[in-house]
Amino acid sequence: MARARAQASSSRVRTEALRSPARPAPAERLDRVIHERLRLAIVSALAVNESLTFAELKRLLQTSDGNLSVHARKLEKAGYVACSKTFEDRIPKTTYRLTAAGRRALDRYLNHMEALIRSARPG
Repeated sequence: MARARAQASSSRVRTEALRSPARPAPAERLDRVIHERLRLAIVSALAVNESLTFAELKRLLQTSDGNLSVHARKLEKAGYVACSKTFEDRIPKTTYRLTAAGRRALDRYLNHMEALIRSARPG
């Protein structure tokens, strides 16, 4: 019985440590727009490139037209990605770039994930 109380107490301490003001709450504050795997990949790719075309992103992320289109549109709607459409030799060309808001959102997301990793590691 004493062991069960010690385990419960230890579990409570770990849970409270995760919620302390110095550390963000685990999942409540995650940016759900960026947290999805393909959207995080799009934002990350654009963070290290000034801009990328639809074809470049599709090839880099190895995804389908429809999948890339849906996720890029969601990022654009959130204001994280800017999209420009032009024509090159009568062929449509869609180019994406990360906005300032997108860069800030990615920085916040990465900081949050780093805090979660630090809190999960035994110290």
